[in-house]
Amino acid sequence: MEPRRRVKLSKLQPHAGPPPAAADEGRRSGNATRTRAEEASGEALPIGRPAAARRGPSSAVRRWPWRRSVSTAVGLSLAGLLALAQAWCVNAIHENLLWFSQLTEMEREISFRTECGLYYSYYKQMLQAPSIQEGLSELIHDNLTESKRTINLLQRMNIYQEVFLSVLYRLLPIQSYLEPVYFYIYTVFSLQAVYVIALYLTAWLLSGSWLAGTLSGVWYLLNRVDTTRVEFTISLRENWSLPFLALQVTAITCYLRPQLTALQQKVLVWLMYVTTFCFCLTWQFNQFILLVQALVIFTLDCGDFLTGTQVTTMYLVQVFGLLSVWLLQFCNSMILGSLVLSFIVAALFIRHCQSGLKTGSPLVRLAKLLLHSAMVLLLTVTINYLAKKALQLRSDEHIFKFIKSKLALGLTRDFDASLYLCEEAFGRLPLDTLERLGGTLLLYPYVLTLLLLSAMLAAAAVHNLRPKGCSAEERKGGGEERAAAFRPDVAYNLLHTLFYGLLAFSTMRMKYIWTGHMCAVAAYGVCGKELWTLLLNTLRCNSRVLLRLVRYAVPLLVMGCLYYKFWPKLMEELSELREFFDPDTVELMTWISTKTPKRAVFAGSMQLLAGIKLCTGRVLTNHPHYEDKDLRERTKQVYQVYARRSPEEVHSILRAIGADYVVLENSICYEKRHSRGCRLRDLLDQANGHIMDGPGENDPDLVPASHPRFCEAIKTETEAYSALFTRTFQNKTFHVYRVKKKSKKSSKEPSGAQ
Repeated sequence: MEPRRRVKLSKLQPHAGPPPAAADEGRRSGNATRTRAEEASGEALPIGRPAAARRGPSSAVRRWPWRRSVSTAVGLSLAGLLALAQAWCVNAIHENLLWFSQLTEMEREISFRTECGLYYSYYKQMLQAPSIQEGLSELIHDNLTESKRTINLLQRMNIYQEVFLSVLYRLLPIQSYLEPVYFYIYTVFSLQAVYVIALYLTAWLLSGSWLAGTLSGVWYLLNRVDTTRVEFTISLRENWSLPFLALQVTAITCYLRPQLTALQQKVLVWLMYVTTFCFCLTWQFNQFILLVQALVIFTLDCGDFLTGTQVTTMYLVQVFGLLSVWLLQFCNSMILGSLVLSFIVAALFIRHCQSGLKTGSPLVRLAKLLLHSAMVLLLTVTINYLAKKALQLRSDEHIFKFIKSKLALGLTRDFDASLYLCEEAFGRLPLDTLERLGGTLLLYPYVLTLLLLSAMLAAAAVHNLRPKGCSAEERKGGGEERAAAFRPDVAYNLLHTLFYGLLAFSTMRMKYIWTGHMCAVAAYGVCGKELWTLLLNTLRCNSRVLLRLVRYAVPLLVMGCLYYKFWPKLMEELSELREFFDPDTVELMTWISTKTPKRAVFAGSMQLLAGIKLCTGRVLTNHPHYEDKDLRERTKQVYQVYARRSPEEVHSILRAIGADYVVLENSICYEKRHSRGCRLRDLLDQANGHIMDGPGENDPDLVPASHPRFCEAIKTETEAYSALFTRTFQNKTFHVYRVKKKSKKSSKEPSGAQ
């Protein structure tokens, strides 16, 4: 799709430690973070109030009892306004990019590119079914997505969100004035509003000021290029799941606050479970994201920043969230064989066995922690290996090959891993991302906050290695404890942003997990009391009045600069009008819909076939949802149409998987988007042991192919090709050939094809 311009219609140190008597437990569970003056200001959310505030209200609160309520109401109202602004912006940009409201139904469906079209097709399929029950039955016994196979889509794919929306659309009385496609995209854009609210609340909880929440929401909106891509990849699973992950982080942040009542703890544990469950249900990569989170919890446990109850609870929330999805996905073996489940089982088991882990001198404790970590790692690998063997699980092995290559543990010619490695989205984070983040004044406070908090966390971790039975004289005045205390909610968010930041730098697609949370952490740094207190103490000019002045003035100054610099640019972007323009694909889909049998089977690239499934409802040989070993093998076989193979070999492959038509794309056959070695034809040549096209080096074991490239040679229509294939459609982009049936030939699939 090449957007073209159209004429514009109009110009449009965390808080001081506990009292000496509670030094040990307070060090691990955190302490009050606000002074009485802050309590009187009424800025912080009324969850987990400090002990000083519980003993009695300050004079300011007695004088103005409504002040806290008004401040909280203002903060929540701003959260709602920023959330609506984000949802409205992405909707406006989506409309302006495609002129979506003026497109035909087929053009709208074509705009759902690659795997987005595949997922949306199941929403459409559920709506077209005679009843909800029949629609579910069709998904559970699907024979359209993969030819010659019947698969359970609810088990294989994360499409419960499409099922839920289709059922909701059927039940609500909105069919007369809201089209199904708008109900779908408005729901996804509404989740962006949820995302902003989650970041807002996280920043507010950390800093005690709703100004931090406002700043985080503004940063998220202005850095939209790097925080989301929802406006042009609506159906991607991450656009459904990341808002729930952000809500889960908010619930965890609140759960780790001190002085929670028993009822508040129960409510927050349930919120953590529900958000974890929704996150896992909506994205197939949930296990890898939760593994990073489990490593964060493990690190905090080793550093003695969390209580045993908190650690166990957070681990079990992850376990029950995954097991709930496992049940809903008809006992999907990929979940049981996930690394995160193996890791949690190992961590809990070793933790239970090593009861004296946190006792002894600092060197003894450090040695115990190193041994503990090694034992957890070893047991994790063992459990995961045995689980995969018992379940005969091979669905995710391509991901581990990809990770192995990313970690430079050896080059690979594996076709599936190379498909990922050659995509820009799975490469390293480009440096221009940091330039854009710096341009919005987000990067600099974030880095400064990260450095200061990391140093304080390291100091607190070293302090926690000391024996807990300190004498009263050593704790006299509580000064040492005050210096070393570190709030667990801040510690969690610090490690969360560090770990996911490393993930983002290694794999660009994962930056959307990091950049959103980055806004909340940077806002906490600008508006939080602890870092400003440290800075003012260093400058020897700390006072309560100056602290409050700086905490309010700096974020307002930053937002003023952002408004002055970016408001005109945002208005210009929102007024830029383009339109959808892809006549070749429209022509292809129209021809397939009108000139081919409804049960015809099509072979081709994964991305194009997803669109064919959505626009025409025809049967596919393969598709972009790559988390299945047999499907990956079949896709590699179908892609032989772009390799140097004989017409007989290609014909045999296509007939074995039941293909009636094969669609060849010039953009793949003559690809120039990737460099040599990463073009699809190069990956196939290397996998087949053939030298690659064009000048350049080849591995010494590669040999010249004995046949020309199939996608080029078939266009000559020589007898060898015309006897097996008949061209039925062509335009500037696509060539469609009917696969002829050989009389009395075995249709058995060749080795490697499924």
